[in-house]
Amino acid sequence: MQQVAAEHTLSKVPEVTLIFWIIKIAATTLGETGGDSVTMTLNWGYLAGTLMFLAVLVALVIAQILSDRFHPFLYWATIVASTTFGTTMADFADRSLGIGYAGGSTLLFVLLMLTLAAWYWSEGTVSVNTVSTPRVEAFYWAAITFSQTLGTALGDWSADTGGLGYAGGAVLFSAAIAVVAALYSWTSVSRVLLFWAAFILTRPLGATVGDFLDKPVHDGGLSLSRPLASLVIAVFIVGCVALLPQRAGRHPGAVEAT
Repeated sequence: MQQVAAEHTLSKVPEVTLIFWIIKIAATTLGETGGDSVTMTLNWGYLAGTLMFLAVLVALVIAQILSDRFHPFLYWATIVASTTFGTTMADFADRSLGIGYAGGSTLLFVLLMLTLAAWYWSEGTVSVNTVSTPRVEAFYWAAITFSQTLGTALGDWSADTGGLGYAGGAVLFSAAIAVVAALYSWTSVSRVLLFWAAFILTRPLGATVGDFLDKPVHDGGLSLSRPLASLVIAVFIVGCVALLPQRAGRHPGAVEAT
């Protein structure tokens, strides 16, 4: 009975480990190269690409909510869908709607804070270890999507408008993540706060790395094939998910088996 109780209090998202962050950064890089492959290389345009990835994201989120437990491939497919949607949505807002990366970043930050506030008001916490009910999952995936899109806008803002370039942006966000890791290791700062800070910052890191791989040389990139880069990164992610151990995060109320 105790084992059954423990199983029923497992989260439907993975335990946050080093493996989680490795796959997360790869997924955000794939989101950048994959989104650009559809909107630029295939020339679908930002609106069509955004609508397509939104449809895929909604379908995967529904599948994730309807599943009865943590499924690694389903979870990471949903994360990749959120990163590609974030890429095309941020580009659509900046280049098609003309609100700019600064305006887009501000709007997305407000939406993310409102989502986290509503989640906290409803559940008393925004810890990812509590993602085990449909209501909490809805908050979680809304926050994930806003944070992914915000991260894309921040990455493009720093690299383009900020003048850092793609390599400089990658260094900046790598340093910011290192600061978060140091705070995690050597201070008692809220782990929930540090998780969301790291989650947001890994997205612009992936965005700048992805842009560095596929943007033209005269723009500071390596001008690699977007579809080929996307394929290589996708194979890496599939390999990581298939070969590296992952388990569901445990709800704080879980009962340990004896």
